[in-house]
Amino acid sequence: MENLMLMLGWAGLYAPMALGSLGSILGCSLAGQAACGALVETDTGHGRYIGISAMPSSQSIFGIVVMFSLNRELSIANAPGIAAIGLLCGAALLVSGIYQGRCCAAAINVSRIKPEIFGLSLAPAAIVEGFAVFVFIFALVLSGSLPA
Repeated sequence: MENLMLMLGWAGLYAPMALGSLGSILGCSLAGQAACGALVETDTGHGRYIGISAMPSSQSIFGIVVMFSLNRELSIANAPGIAAIGLLCGAALLVSGIYQGRCCAAAINVSRIKPEIFGLSLAPAAIVEGFAVFVFIFALVLSGSLPA
């Protein structure tokens, strides 16, 4: 049982980085595909489409910082907390990266058709980012209360 708990602790330690990066990969891919389609159909504004497609990359950064904040000597006392914080934070970052990518793809598609609403079309992606920031901050706060 002790070894299982330590294995879960190790998984929790690396989960925010791995799952957050996976969310960024999928989200940037979704938005990037929409950006490529928009590049073919428009004569201007290409830079903003590419810029929007990079928005979901922040989940990897959040995951890396959380991983470093959880990094400590694993013991039976702290492994369950590290596993819970890391795995749940990683899952939230994964989902937020995917859905932020979908929001960014929609923003690219609508601003391609109606360029004057470009700024407004980014609001859903910013809202999803806000929830990822909440998860990030809560994980950092909770990691500070774990035994060393």
